[in-house]
Amino acid sequence: MQPTGVLESSKATKNPLQELLNYGQSMWLDYIRRNLFTTGKLNQMIENDGLRGMTSNPAIFEKAIGESSLYDDILESLAHRTDLDAKGRFEQIAIRDIQDAANSLAGVYQSSGFHDGYVSLEVSPLLARDTQGTIEEARRLWKTVDRENVMIKVPGTAEGIPAIRQLIGEGININVTLLFAQEVYEKVAHAYIDGLEALAARRGDLKKMAGVASFFISRIDTLIDARLEEKIKNSSDPNQQALYKSLLGKVAIANGKLTYQKYQNIFSGPRWDALAAKGAQTQRVLWASTSTKNPHYRDVIYVEELIGPNTVNTMPPATIDAFRDHGKLRNSLTEDLAGAQKTMDDLARAGISMKEVTDKLTDDGVKLFADAFDKLLAAVEKSTKAKG
Repeated sequence: MQPTGVLESSKATKNPLQELLNYGQSMWLDYIRRNLFTTGKLNQMIENDGLRGMTSNPAIFEKAIGESSLYDDILESLAHRTDLDAKGRFEQIAIRDIQDAANSLAGVYQSSGFHDGYVSLEVSPLLARDTQGTIEEARRLWKTVDRENVMIKVPGTAEGIPAIRQLIGEGININVTLLFAQEVYEKVAHAYIDGLEALAARRGDLKKMAGVASFFISRIDTLIDARLEEKIKNSSDPNQQALYKSLLGKVAIANGKLTYQKYQNIFSGPRWDALAAKGAQTQRVLWASTSTKNPHYRDVIYVEELIGPNTVNTMPPATIDAFRDHGKLRNSLTEDLAGAQKTMDDLARAGISMKEVTDKLTDDGVKLFADAFDKLLAAVEKSTKAKG
């Protein structure tokens, strides 16, 4: 029976979550809520499950603030702040949570040699297409949160990539989010290296610089599977139907495996070695959107099939509970790379353009986060008026 509780840490001697680290993968939590700090749950997860970081996004904060009474105290204190609009009030709420999370993870940050122990806070999704606006907001959030073990999340849009390069050159840790395409990932990885070189030229401390590239997984299968199902329904050719069916639930993992190959190639060779000699660490690939949306698929498939060195998997609570209960471990990320390439080739043969899919997912992701941000600000405004 699968666990139904949220974040019910276990002290079992063989906890698969803890064992992920033996394979070089760090487990982060894709969730934030006030009671993680007030009840000690976050510290329990660090101790019992080997939790090594946290991520947040506007949708997560929107649920936390809009669907609970956990923030009533700060909402009440902000109700009479005439100098703050809804966004300013939200930032006060979010920064308190981010600072508390960073404090809880400070021990992991120190003991891992600045490799883990990070918590992420996103710039406004309304700035996803605004390079300069992103740079200015990221600088401001970094300074306001005032914790070394924070990463500022910036979307990997065409406008976000130059901002990423600039911010890393200034010594700001960046979590690049909303990545779906291998080609965009390559641009992001090179922007990280460009930024590190600029930081090194300014005599910045590369040892304390960290970044991740958040590559989204399950959303890819959700969209492609829907297109494959439509093709299966409309085809009377058995060979075509067999091709379509063979791709169901396969593309997201194949895309992830081939992206990881690009990571290994980019972070090697003379250019990278020169930075590594100065203490630089790689921009790890972080698997995001790893909950299973399709009930016909194994509920931990996007964890089990993407385990490998120098990676992060950020999981929502239900996926953490499921993997703790019945996760299986193996070095899966570098298995059958020829098969992964064949999957991508077969997808093209099936008449589905990966570029069109990933462009759509990026645009949809920007819109989803912007919509969640608007809902979040409306919830903050409504709550503070009620308290005033």
